[in-house]
Amino acid sequence: MFLGSSTTNQITKTTVESPLGPLTAAFQGEDLIGLWFEGQKYYPSKAKDWLPSRGGARDSQLRQWLAAYFAGEKPEPFPGLRPPGTFFQMAVWAELERIAYGQTITYGQIAGILAQKLSFNPRSAQAVGGAVAHNPISILIPCHRVIGNRGSLTGYAGGLDRKKILLSLEGFTDFLPT
Repeated sequence: MFLGSSTTNQITKTTVESPLGPLTAAFQGEDLIGLWFEGQKYYPSKAKDWLPSRGGARDSQLRQWLAAYFAGEKPEPFPGLRPPGTFFQMAVWAELERIAYGQTITYGQIAGILAQKLSFNPRSAQAVGGAVAHNPISILIPCHRVIGNRGSLTGYAGGLDRKKILLSLEGFTDFLPT
């Protein structure tokens, strides 16, 4: 869950190399507020203004987590996530964190879960899709585990090729062609 404790407004960034291309990580104090594939859809335009990270424990912890993940391990949830978003977006992202490694869920299923929890129209799969697409913390908040209602690969800000690779890395290969 998103438990932030930062008391600073300063955002720092670091680049983490991955098998799928460089990732930009953004920290506000000790909290991770973003992780994007460089150049992906919704990559923050303000990233160019952020100060470079000086490394440290959180940077090292993120690098270790990603190395373990890309090595096919199932790392524990990463602590200190604090993605900035609306109440609805944060509710959707919290549901994404509940999707088990190697499992998938549809946009409609998430809408149904949230309809029960938040009392809104369960046909709001499109609203869920918008929140999933704007997830600022790729991989750690696993938006790549959300698929279309018939098992098809749909929408991923990092690109469908990366989504397919991430799902395959987790052992999920039962998706339909796009």
